[in-house]
Amino acid sequence: MARGKVQLKRIENPVHRQVTFCKRRAGLLKKAKELSVLCDAEIGLFIFSAHGKLYELATKGTMQGLIERYMKFTRGAQPEAAAPEAHPLLVAKEETNALKQEIQTLQKGISYLFEGGNKTMAIDELQLLEKNLETWIYHIRSMKEGTLKAANKYLHDKIVENTAISNFAEFATDTSYPLIVQDGGFQLY
Repeated sequence: MARGKVQLKRIENPVHRQVTFCKRRAGLLKKAKELSVLCDAEIGLFIFSAHGKLYELATKGTMQGLIERYMKFTRGAQPEAAAPEAHPLLVAKEETNALKQEIQTLQKGISYLFEGGNKTMAIDELQLLEKNLETWIYHIRSMKEGTLKAANKYLHDKIVENTAISNFAEFATDTSYPLIVQDGGFQLY
């Protein structure tokens, strides 16, 4: 029996998203190991979860050894790493220019949306605007999820605290068999 196509979009339910992440991560790691064994390939794999947790796989040797081998093979990463240290002002100017361009694109997009499309936007500007909006939505959802988790933890802790207090109060006030002292002895009523 064939399965239907899986729609590739972000899973909104956080529980389903986490379950899917765990299952697919395990499947990806398994496939990488199988490829390494079957084809005698050297594989290095990094996976960062949405919460920033790192999962890695190095099929032969260590991940550091694979990274060093990759750096030697590409030979393009070393000059880039040295350039920002040599010219910090140049990097700051490039960042500033990129942010200015992003602000202009966003301002143009906002005026396009609110002024009924009187101004025209090029396809690349619309794609950049879409990319920025998707990034912001992702960050907002992540912040919202973190806030909700913190609030949930706080409420859970309060419930545990109140439950512990109420259980103690029930224990302390349980008087179904009161003891009364009369004439130096104890009697049950």
